[in-house]
Amino acid sequence: MQAVSAFRTALTLGGILLGSAAFAQSADPFEHGWELDAEASELRFLSVKKNSKAEHSGFASFSGVISESGAAEIRVQLDSVDTKIDLRNVRMRFLFFETFNFPEAVITAQLPADQLTDLHEVRHKIIDLPYTMNLHGVTQERSAQVAITLVDNDRVAVANTAPIAIPLTDFALDEGRGKLQDAANVDILPFGFVSFGFVFDRARPGTQPQLQLAAATPSETALETKGDLDRDACVGRMEILSRTGNIYFNSGSARLDRASLPLLSNLHDIISRCPDLRIEVGGHTDRDGSEAANRVLSERRAQAVTNYLVAQGIGQERLITVGYGESRPVVSNDTAEGKRRNRRIEFVPIN
Repeated sequence: MQAVSAFRTALTLGGILLGSAAFAQSADPFEHGWELDAEASELRFLSVKKNSKAEHSGFASFSGVISESGAAEIRVQLDSVDTKIDLRNVRMRFLFFETFNFPEAVITAQLPADQLTDLHEVRHKIIDLPYTMNLHGVTQERSAQVAITLVDNDRVAVANTAPIAIPLTDFALDEGRGKLQDAANVDILPFGFVSFGFVFDRARPGTQPQLQLAAATPSETALETKGDLDRDACVGRMEILSRTGNIYFNSGSARLDRASLPLLSNLHDIISRCPDLRIEVGGHTDRDGSEAANRVLSERRAQAVTNYLVAQGIGQERLITVGYGESRPVVSNDTAEGKRRNRRIEFVPIN
């Protein structure tokens, strides 16, 4: 949070120093609208593991506008999560945010014109701002205290005055937290803290402020090597993809549910970028039914995944299909949740 605090302090001091100068700014705080300067802005979050170890992360790709009516919108490409560690980024993308289903977070707010008409005179104001956030398929209305600083006639900064606490359960992210805990073998507290420092430039007169278009493929914003991946990156990704639990079949069926396709599309992309890797596609079931039937069902399900990958252009010789049935549970089958976790497809590099 030190970077955000320093950023906010600098903007505040800049606004005070600039307040003595004469500007042609009108009393309309939204004149012409504003466009986010992403290079000068930052969006960060803090998580806590092992009850005391704080980890700071952020996002590299986001865009935003404030319209002439004061309607603000920020769009965050969640695949651009930046933890400074490659495989940790991949865990956050696939296990926590599930970006293959929820590629963006969207924050909207209506800035209050009546509280900002004197911004051109005072240069700096702190207000309570209601906002709406859509994250992981859940929409929540909240409020935060923000500092708004008119840096100069055509540049404004908006930053939170204190970290914003986000309970993970409010956005259906607690299951993702559990997957992260299992993958990293650590305890993670069930909330995060978000801080932001957004800088906007005034739009040109006669134009409408424009959101920057998102990448055609969300994963294009990911902070990772483009093109082929090295062996360690490939092996790590196979292990992470095996933990997602987002490949679905109807009970007793080996037919892929369409809800599986977003993850399988990402799986295809990663396997394509690991051209020297041969992969075992392993099917696993819970213990309901006979052992023989479960082995057959698990192999048919694994074969369905293999068939999808081959149809998308992965060489058949690179994939080996195995059905393990109920023989390799990852947790007890004594609960419905345990059975759900044991019904899975795993991807294991074999060379």
